Amino acid sequence: MEQYDFGMVGLGVMGRNLLFNIADHGYAVAGLDLDQGKVDALHTEATDKQVVKGTGSAQEFVSMLKTPRAIMLLVPAGKPVDGAIASLVPLLEKGDIIVDGGNSFFHDTDRRFNELNEKGIHFFGMGVSGGEEGARRGPSMMPGGDRDAYERLRPIFESVAAKVNGEPCVTYMGTGSAGHYVKMVHNGIEYGIMQLISEVYDLLKRGLNYKEDQLQQIFQSWNEGELKSFLLEITGIVLKKVDDETGERLVEVISDVARAKGTGKWTSQNAMDIQAPIPVIDAAVAMRDLSKYKAERVQASEKLTWDGSANESDEHGHLIQHIKKAYHFAMLTIYAQGLSQLQLASKEYQYGLNLAEVAKIWRGGCIIRSTSLEDFMQAFIKNPELPNIMLDDKIAATLLDTQEAARFTVKFAVDKGISASAFMTALAYFDAYRTAKLPTNLVQAQRDYFGAHTYERTDREGVFHTQWD
Repeated sequence: MEQYDFGMVGLGVMGRNLLFNIADHGYAVAGLDLDQGKVDALHTEATDKQVVKGTGSAQEFVSMLKTPRAIMLLVPAGKPVDGAIASLVPLLEKGDIIVDGGNSFFHDTDRRFNELNEKGIHFFGMGVSGGEEGARRGPSMMPGGDRDAYERLRPIFESVAAKVNGEPCVTYMGTGSAGHYVKMVHNGIEYGIMQLISEVYDLLKRGLNYKEDQLQQIFQSWNEGELKSFLLEITGIVLKKVDDETGERLVEVISDVARAKGTGKWTSQNAMDIQAPIPVIDAAVAMRDLSKYKAERVQASEKLTWDGSANESDEHGHLIQHIKKAYHFAMLTIYAQGLSQLQLASKEYQYGLNLAEVAKIWRGGCIIRSTSLEDFMQAFIKNPELPNIMLDDKIAATLLDTQEAARFTVKFAVDKGISASAFMTALAYFDAYRTAKLPTNLVQAQRDYFGAHTYERTDREGVFHTQWD
């Protein structure tokens, strides 16, 4: 029987595409899936130059792999991952490697590492970003945990990863569940930027009455120079698509009830656990939740009306330039929040993250890739302990240059009665972060009044309590 270099459990589109990518680089690959249709699709789509074989039998799958075996899981997070591991472990030997390449919750990754380590099986979690196309042509990958196991597979992953200036968009993230944690925050940033882009769309469409052709051209033009990013690029493509059945732009017949798989929520929940303020990401999660209340929103649209309008004395082109700069401003604050969460989490969980390396591998292949990541990488190279990229001189200068446009855009949205939570929250975060003395001294006084929670003073050391009445 031919021996295969690498095995994949889960032959959905992502699993198949990544497996084909590995096969393109000269590795013999095997796949396992209980769905015979997906096994058949693997064989059908493989090229003559690829050494690829699929099976529905775990025992046959394991027997096909060279030892020590290298197996990657691309199955839904949660119980399916535990189920896949449980089916494989009795068939494996000490020294074999399992890689969880899905969006697993990072605490689950820590648990699985400990469980498999006791059995002598190497395990690490690896975030994979780039979607179906990225998996096939070159994703960004975020491995963390068992470093020795990663080093054994590093040649494979570096060969299939996206490349920027010849450098692969994959590197060891850190100990424990670092890889899955970084991917979780990556997805939180993704939530924030997608919400921001949807608000730009809303402001231009409802606020300025732009039509689909104009909107598509605007987003396409923005995806140049300093704003160039994957999410802006696909927005221009999405807005161009015509529905075959109705003849309308497809986006116009898509429901506004947004779905989510939970990684954005995990980002927000954990940020609160470690006291990392990420309000724009929180708002993006909340807006997806609010979108689900469709019936109530329709009812409210008829009852809770607003007849005001913005001052549109300026030319539309001038307004668009304000909104464009405001997008740049808010986008930078979203990255700032996510990266500051990673900096805090690295200390909290002792990951040993290198934020310059994180920004480096996000430059290509992944969903949140953008031109700005080059600046973030340079900021962390200059100061690896930088707590927030807004403190970097170059990024601070851009924020100062665009803050007036952000304020204008928020006022425009308020006057129009258009929800722009990402823009508004980004500006509020910026203003709070740059405030030397916040009004939370009053909060501390209130807490001490009703709960004797004590407070600290600015003029002397110690902890104090006052009998306020």
